[in-house]
Amino acid sequence: MTDEAFLRPFVVTGGRTRPRTDGLRVETLLHATPDALAAPLRFEARRIVALCRTPQAVADLAVALRQPLGVVRVLAADLVAEGHLRIEDQLGELPLALIERIRDRVSAL
Repeated sequence: MTDEAFLRPFVVTGGRTRPRTDGLRVETLLHATPDALAAPLRFEARRIVALCRTPQAVADLAVALRQPLGVVRVLAADLVAEGHLRIEDQLGELPLALIERIRDRVSAL
């Protein structure tokens, strides 16, 4: 691997390895707020908001962005804190199909 491959996640999160506020699990569903698409967001943050026009699990975002799960959790938590994403009502018990899909997507990383 090149040095760039190691630096990129660090640069994307501004050097942070943990979200400022946590609570996002791999199965947490995120949905963009109506005015988020017009917000002056850059790079991965803009892509996350665009993907979240329909509810997306954090794990699905990581796969779509081809970024490590930890990086996506940091970025998504920031977007939630800034009001650009909202957390969908969480399911009580996760359906087996959702668990299998998350497992498969995380394995693809």
